[in-house]
Amino acid sequence: MHAELLITHTHLATMNEAFGFDLYRKDSEPYGQITDGALAVSQGKIIWLGKMQDLPPIKAEQVWNAKGKWLTPALIDCHTHLVYAGNRSNEFEARLTGTSYETIAKQGGGILATVNATRQASFDTLCQSAEKRLSDLIAQGVATVEIKSGYGLDLATERKMLKVARHLADKYGIMVKTTYLAAHSTPQEYQGREAAYIEQVCEWLVILAQEGLIDAVDAFCEHIAFTPAQVKRLFEQAKQLGLPVKLHAEQLSDSGGGGLVAEFGGLSADHIEYLSEESITKMAQAGTVGVLLPTAFYLLRETQHPPIAAMRQAGLKMAVSTDCNPGTSPSTSLLLAMNMACTLFRLTPEEALAGTTYHAACALGIQNHKGKLAVGYDADLCLWEIDRPADLSYLIGQNRLAALYIGGKAVAYQPQS
Repeated sequence: MHAELLITHTHLATMNEAFGFDLYRKDSEPYGQITDGALAVSQGKIIWLGKMQDLPPIKAEQVWNAKGKWLTPALIDCHTHLVYAGNRSNEFEARLTGTSYETIAKQGGGILATVNATRQASFDTLCQSAEKRLSDLIAQGVATVEIKSGYGLDLATERKMLKVARHLADKYGIMVKTTYLAAHSTPQEYQGREAAYIEQVCEWLVILAQEGLIDAVDAFCEHIAFTPAQVKRLFEQAKQLGLPVKLHAEQLSDSGGGGLVAEFGGLSADHIEYLSEESITKMAQAGTVGVLLPTAFYLLRETQHPPIAAMRQAGLKMAVSTDCNPGTSPSTSLLLAMNMACTLFRLTPEEALAGTTYHAACALGIQNHKGKLAVGYDADLCLWEIDRPADLSYLIGQNRLAALYIGGKAVAYQPQS
């Protein structure tokens, strides 16, 4: 057997059911772990993994003795607003003096403040600012990222944002899944005419999909954004185009958004602090992932926790993401989000790692080739200097990444100042 890369004497957190990984079975093997193991890569794919004692003869171009370091799937950030212009630290100050998120939005702040700045920014300016944020994520072991539009709310700027996302994927050699989020908020020019705006969003969707810029379609279903009926209209258009859907749902109230996206076989419902038992049941049946965004919860000082116990009981997959955005989650640390998911929402460290690997892959529809260590899967790998996998959620603000491989190739990007 020939391999380009062979990593030996490593402990593997495979997140693979073939090695006993199962969050909800009492006799499971935590993390699907293999102690003192090895993993071989050829042509960007994993071709063998298992215990050192079972390692077959492999002629490898590069052999790395990991000396007991832990190997995991590379991390996946499945919900970000990474491309934007402007700064909203003024809103951070306002919220600390008691002004609510809803009040800020009604006063022209919030999403619309970023819309104005992003419309004015050039393609190059957006690229330069987004690169800094993306480099931070890569430096913490992220090899796949979802990037939404939604700060344009007009055809030209939505297109510009999506093109920036495609450019970042090409430049950095990582997978970027683009999400069309023109139904993020109603722009000033359509205030009071939300139904007309949704029709416009549907027209733009057709155009941008034909240009190959869209991987999925999202919307913000909330009393300060769009109604379930308006979201349904958009989802019907996405379905006609063969595009998967996802939804910002139940962040501030229960609008039944989780159930709605499940009815369309959606990839995920995100935020979900107010998710109902009815929606949980529908999501579990549809395989729709619940995406937790603890950094936004923390910054907004929310008190309504997502119904973690009910989601566990239903066997609902839960992902964890940064929700990187300028208003409610200006964070580029997926490791911090994992810690917050544990400390604020009481996830276990195993659930947090699943939420940033396999379950995050499910939330992007790429679970057949990313998110776990398995033969035939992409060799997107993180090697960590940690004692056990729980350290990834436990060590606040400590990045113990020793190496990141994307498609079996070592990358070494450092955060930009």
